[in-house]
Amino acid sequence: MKHRLGVLLAAASAIVMTARLAHAQEAMTIAVPGANWGEAFDSCVIKPFAAENQVTYRLEFGNSTTSFSKLQQQRANPVIDVAWMDGGISELANADGLVETLDPKRIPNLANLLPQAVAEKDGKQFAASVGFYSLGIVYNTKDVTTPPTSWNDLWDPKYQDEVIIPAPANAAGVPFILFLDRIWNTSPDLTKTFAKLKELKAAMYFDTSGNASNAFQRGEAVVGANFNVSAWDLADKGLPIAFTTPKEGFWANDGRIHLVKDSKHRELAEKLINSALTPAASTCLADKLYLGPSVKGVTISEKTAPKMPWGAKGSIDSLVQIKWDDINAQRSAITDLWNREIAR
Repeated sequence: MKHRLGVLLAAASAIVMTARLAHAQEAMTIAVPGANWGEAFDSCVIKPFAAENQVTYRLEFGNSTTSFSKLQQQRANPVIDVAWMDGGISELANADGLVETLDPKRIPNLANLLPQAVAEKDGKQFAASVGFYSLGIVYNTKDVTTPPTSWNDLWDPKYQDEVIIPAPANAAGVPFILFLDRIWNTSPDLTKTFAKLKELKAAMYFDTSGNASNAFQRGEAVVGANFNVSAWDLADKGLPIAFTTPKEGFWANDGRIHLVKDSKHRELAEKLINSALTPAASTCLADKLYLGPSVKGVTISEKTAPKMPWGAKGSIDSLVQIKWDDINAQRSAITDLWNREIAR
């Protein structure tokens, strides 16, 4: 009897071990942004999840528009299981049928999200925010002795060939153009706005935040429109970089996590998304990436608070929420106009 019990226990252990090994051999593909963004998502969310679930994974680096294009190319046979994409591109991916509806029964931590962090269409949630960031003016404090106070300051002749702004390929590009148009109160066809954009003597129109950061590190840029995340990352590395909010205001966006349609590892992908929506993960992203928390119950440290997208004294309610459907309706036309008038 003891011998039989021992055999049964050994067999059961073998089955469990085999299941664990098979699970460990599961290779998920996760699309993340590059540079410090991808590093933070990996450190705060993916690595702890992989260690806990004995999962191997591969990171697919690229900005949101690149990941969106890859999902379109892989539509018939998806390779990517989970994709981080910014607001705006996120809506495009959903409209194109590339991401799954998130099920709160399978992803219970969706209940942790703040109302502003829920991305849904027609009552169906298609993405979950992992944190908020804002676009303001970043500048080198050694080269720019008087801090800029207005978006118009980017057109100051003293900054010519040393200023950067986002291109439409960046998630901030199209909203930035429309934001400027609203400030300048020009015609609805954007003719005057693009005429002013053509006057800007830019060192670079960046497609990724990593390229923008590199421009500051190499001394090619001394001022420009960029994210609080990128600015404080450079400052943490010892560069003389500051971030300021122009008097005309600023707008915010968020990084979102998505379950890819027909993912081959759906159960694991849902577990990863669930892991991203905890106070611990959100606190880590706030400390490492200066993303404003998207989940409830997060306490920001005194050191991190001034670097939040809403500043030391603001809150998530201070952020201007963008109507992405309105912006996406103009995205193609603005990109075409940019390519004709600016990029060439």
